Amino acid sequence: MGQNGDEPTVGQLVANASKDLSNLVRGEIELAKTELKKSAVKAGTGAGLFAGAAFLALLAIVLLSIALAYAFNALGLHPALAFLVTAGIYLLIAAVLVLIGRRALSSAKGPERTIKTSKESVDALKAIGKGDEVSLPAAQPEPTAPPEPGGRR
Repeated sequence: MGQNGDEPTVGQLVANASKDLSNLVRGEIELAKTELKKSAVKAGTGAGLFAGAAFLALLAIVLLSIALAYAFNALGLHPALAFLVTAGIYLLIAAVLVLIGRRALSSAKGPERTIKTSKESVDALKAIGKGDEVSLPAAQPEPTAPPEPGGRR
């Protein structure tokens, strides 16, 4: 209590505000931990289900490949040749995927704008360190270009 007994001092008010702020921050951190724990459990369950689905899809591909080879055999191909034709089909699909993937990777660019602005910032900070007056570059939003035809976003 203050000097007259009914009002708290400024020091007490600051201490109470600091204590209340600390309790608020701790409460927010505990809430975030609880929410993240629940979210992580759900994400783990979802990832496990996706893994199970991927495993079953892989089994289905193997079985369908065998069925395709037997279908070629039923059409009159020797069994060894039927399995080789099936493998050849998969190799052809893999080659097409490699070509598409290589084209996608070659079109990927590094963070050119970020590198440029970082270099400008370093140069400006060096100039400030030498005593020169320099304004730091302001980040400008990059204009968005329309997507390329046939491209994905």
